[in-house]
Amino acid sequence: MDKIVSLAKRRGFIFQSSEIYGGLNGFWDYGPLGVALKRNLKECWWHDMLTGHDELATLPGAPTPYEMTGLDCTIIMHPQVWKCSGHFDLFHDWLVDCRESKRRYRYDHLKGRWASHREKRVFVVTEQSGDEALVETAAKAQKFFGLRANKSSEIEWAEAMVPLAGNAPFAEALGPDAASPGTLTEPREFNLMFETRIGALAGNDDDRAFLRPETAQGIFMNFKNVVDTSRVRVPFGIGQIGKSFRNEITPRNFTFRSREFEQMEIEFFCKPNDSAAWYRFWRDRRWNWYLNLGLTPGRLQLREHDADELSHYSVGTADIEYAFPFLPDGEFGELEGIAHRGDFDLRSHMEGKLVRRDGELVVETDDAGKPRHRGSGKDLSYFDDISRERFVPHVIEPSAGADRAVLAFLCDAYHEDEVPDEDGKPRSRTVLKLHPRLAPLKVAILPLVKKDGMPEVAIDLYRKLKPQMATMYDEKGSIGRRYARQDEAGTPWCITVDGQTLADTTVTLRDRDSLTQVRVPLDECVDLLRSRLA
Repeated sequence: MDKIVSLAKRRGFIFQSSEIYGGLNGFWDYGPLGVALKRNLKECWWHDMLTGHDELATLPGAPTPYEMTGLDCTIIMHPQVWKCSGHFDLFHDWLVDCRESKRRYRYDHLKGRWASHREKRVFVVTEQSGDEALVETAAKAQKFFGLRANKSSEIEWAEAMVPLAGNAPFAEALGPDAASPGTLTEPREFNLMFETRIGALAGNDDDRAFLRPETAQGIFMNFKNVVDTSRVRVPFGIGQIGKSFRNEITPRNFTFRSREFEQMEIEFFCKPNDSAAWYRFWRDRRWNWYLNLGLTPGRLQLREHDADELSHYSVGTADIEYAFPFLPDGEFGELEGIAHRGDFDLRSHMEGKLVRRDGELVVETDDAGKPRHRGSGKDLSYFDDISRERFVPHVIEPSAGADRAVLAFLCDAYHEDEVPDEDGKPRSRTVLKLHPRLAPLKVAILPLVKKDGMPEVAIDLYRKLKPQMATMYDEKGSIGRRYARQDEAGTPWCITVDGQTLADTTVTLRDRDSLTQVRVPLDECVDLLRSRLA
């Protein structure tokens, strides 16, 4: 993972935000190659899910044909949106503070194991996982008991690493950055929404608003607007790509858990009786999308949530997960969730905040029996003018993280191998084997030398290719060094203009992955590369 992070910085994929001032934890900037990669990913998603969708065909696994359209909603919305959606009351994590180190931790991220030596006993806490957790707790216990390394075997350990929650009193817990036990506070709630104020004279609770923690609610707000203005019929989906914000307690693992991130979400509206079939369709469709763009099947998994994992509104949820290098072997991190949300969202914004009681969704009330958070009172039901039915549509939500997807594709594409150098000797090569649709640059044009008319021919070819695809011209350094730069950038093809080009108007086309080099006619390069990208 360290090598991938280093490459991301060195080649201009991802930078720490505000780096010249020491950086800001949980915020990341995308450099020239990174913004191109991320943009390509979003454009693939938008095309494959929305604009390129055939609305007249029944896709494999789909109950019927369906329509797709898009939205771009505001980051700040009416505060009541978040009350009725449940985020205002429920969107929080439990945190603990360390009185000694002054650090803050996610309660559910802390785990540890009991260690004993003679008459002393302590629960050694860590945020790490796998082997790193064992190494860290062993070192902390040795230091706590005041033992030399050759005496560390005298420590008696409990067999398993277990969560801090429910397994140790706080008085006996030795925090991750503490020298003494008993420094961790009791857990308390921490709301993850970023708060802001609206208006020049903002100062009271009536002016309080929030940066959205997800893009989905803007789609629900506009459900009726879309139905009334775009002539779509259920079943149909609304897609949106946009920024969301969550004030994570402990952002970590590069861009995997950030405070500002981008989502690619679909809210798919369907008849209640068809919703189970649509859930299976979208689960499988999104799974295959990642595979078709090149993620390694063995590092990707589709996991259905157990009943105790489901949100209170969810009928079913599946996560598409990836084996990121920063995770212990056998563990996966979420890329995308596909949720069967039932009619929870539209009903909540009609009636008020819904909660589940005795298996049914009902409006939450206060002690006086009044709705705790009132809905809009607007009719968000749908009338089918063919079947003459009126119903509140069920919703299937495929929700993907654009930043996590970029990270997964970077990690999966990273390879190290050996190739012959210009003298035929083996040298190590770092290469990003990105799918051509995702690659920031599609082709690099390289004159072998900066003389004999080669740059002029190369520049002419560059100008023909540039309007068709992302193209780079590079004449600096040896040809081997230029190939190496393009390999690290993930460029699928390089075209070299050499002495033979001047004799027979052919060029060398080099393939990034196979390293094969073939001669192709100069005047066929544009059509050839366009066909490979189709």
